[in-house]
Amino acid sequence: MQDTTAQRWVQRWDAQQERYVPDREERFRVVIDVVQAAVGTGDASVVDLGCGPGSLSARLARALPRVQVVGVDADPLLLGLGAANVGPRVRLVEADLADPTWPAHTDLPGPWDAAVSSTALHWLHPDALAALYRTLAERIRPGGVFVNADHMGLGASTMDSIADAVRERRTARAGTDTNEDWAGWWQALRADAELAPLLDARSARAITHSGENGLTVVQHVELLRAAGFAEAAPVWQFGDDHVLVAVR
Repeated sequence: MQDTTAQRWVQRWDAQQERYVPDREERFRVVIDVVQAAVGTGDASVVDLGCGPGSLSARLARALPRVQVVGVDADPLLLGLGAANVGPRVRLVEADLADPTWPAHTDLPGPWDAAVSSTALHWLHPDALAALYRTLAERIRPGGVFVNADHMGLGASTMDSIADAVRERRTARAGTDTNEDWAGWWQALRADAELAPLLDARSARAITHSGENGLTVVQHVELLRAAGFAEAAPVWQFGDDHVLVAVR
């Protein structure tokens, strides 16, 4: 595929993501700030879990010029789009995070300095997520961090409803509530003949998500502590949108 085609679709991807995360760029910046606080200004390795087309990976590499980033995702189509956008210090690899062998696909010697994720782990079953957290605790060096930016419930029905309302009203104020939605983006992409081979590859692998795991931010913290992280807490929040940090 031509680079211009990939760049156009990644730009549309970013716009449709902002329909659901109106402060997405600020959230990315917070993730980068946490990684920078943990790794300093020297050489470092960071793994981006469920990287999609590499939106966060690319921003990390631009902001931290001595960081090597490896993005991991199971979707060959999104990885194909990202390959034309992320730059030379980002490597994107195909692997299923629910498969315990996924770290081998990174070809990244350990221990890792950090791992990050953005709007990507909510589909993992709680047992699979707990296993993923244990893997990260084994791979990340002492003092390293895992940073997860995602929607996480507050654990009380009334508070969850209020958090939803806060996010919806923020989206309206930001003007992203009329952006293309998730389903519309995929529908439009299927009409682009240039992407047919990647769409075929995606269909052949029958990539599916199991839906929302429904875990609250407190439950994420408990899983991270049980996995072996020394500390875990949210450092940024807007409604139910959190940046959760765990320190190894």
